[in-house]
Amino acid sequence: MSFEWLVARRYLQGGGGAPKLRGRDRFLSVITLIAILAVAAGVTALVLALAINAGFREEFEERLLGATAHINLTRADAAGIGNYEELAARLRQLEGVTSVSPVLYETVLISRGSRARGIVLKGIQPEAAPEQRKLFTTLREGSAELPPPGEGEAPPLLIGYELAKELGVTAGEPVLITSPQGRLTPFGLVPRYHHFRVVGVFKSGFWDFDARWAFTRLEVTQQLFRLGDTVSVLELRLDDVYAAEQTSQRAEELAEEDLPVGQAGFVATPWMETHRSLFRALRLEKLVTALFIGGIVFVAGLNILLLLVMLVLEKRRDIAVLLSLGARAAQVQRIFILHGVTIGALGTVIGLALGFGVVGLGATYKERLFPLDPQVYGISYVPFRASPLDAVVIAAVALLISLAATIYPARRASRVVPVEVLRYE
Repeated sequence: MSFEWLVARRYLQGGGGAPKLRGRDRFLSVITLIAILAVAAGVTALVLALAINAGFREEFEERLLGATAHINLTRADAAGIGNYEELAARLRQLEGVTSVSPVLYETVLISRGSRARGIVLKGIQPEAAPEQRKLFTTLREGSAELPPPGEGEAPPLLIGYELAKELGVTAGEPVLITSPQGRLTPFGLVPRYHHFRVVGVFKSGFWDFDARWAFTRLEVTQQLFRLGDTVSVLELRLDDVYAAEQTSQRAEELAEEDLPVGQAGFVATPWMETHRSLFRALRLEKLVTALFIGGIVFVAGLNILLLLVMLVLEKRRDIAVLLSLGARAAQVQRIFILHGVTIGALGTVIGLALGFGVVGLGATYKERLFPLDPQVYGISYVPFRASPLDAVVIAAVALLISLAATIYPARRASRVVPVEVLRYE
């Protein structure tokens, strides 16, 4: 054990390990404990804040990409896509594309008795996009299958749990879908309506989809909206979601290859652009959270600085004796650096243990310990995603702040003049 560490450890223990501590030594011991707890509190708060931010980001990303496409290909003039089957077959040849599914969706009114609500009705080809089943993570009732309707049968409809609860419907019961795109008659514009049969009730865990979306077969929506054999969007899904920007450019170029001159082209929008405002807000929140809560660690560093200044003033005689006995100024300086860094290290270890402990509990008992209002936050619980990289960064920052806080007191200690201190001893 080195000389510097031996002395620093005795100071950490409260003034040399004497059986009965003097009043000042007790006071310094209390301040040392407070400094350790301050670092631990800052590190714990930072771990939890970053874990919650990462949890929200990953949860939103996973659920949004399960319900929506990685790339949406639409016409630039908002007109429908007529040759979608041929175009979809060509787009499937692009590298990294796992599926291309034609969809058609419009805002409609769904009603059951006296209860009604405006929703988005989305027509899909279930066999063209098997990945979309990720949206239906939990089936509360019925089945997620959308079989073609038989002659005279009501078309199938798959709705979210919140919507089913609001309408008071269960699997197997009929609902009425009314389209605002009506037909013109001598009596004015008459809306189109169609009876559907609820075949399943899903719960994705994302409130917006569970309360405002319903799914049926593509041909049924084409018939309801009187749009013929056209779709509004081609949805592309990729094996690497982070390659969406590069693939969207290639998809645009491929879609416009055979377009007549003067005809409006296509627009391919990657998911980062579609949900840009949400993820930008989460990134900004992470930065602001890290800065403000990081201030707690900075304040803890100031506590270490003040503690060491007090310790230097209290131990001036000890320092003078050490220097008189042959200790070098650099050794004295290292004693107080080790003292402060040890306080920071202890606080960091305690803070990381507490932070990851709470993260573990939150991830295990998320809906019972940290429930949320899904209408406000989109999900019903606080998600936690702890990153080992965040832990390394937090530990490094805490230790750097602790080290920086030791520099001034350590230099003051190394500049003590033994003759001036011991003159009257």
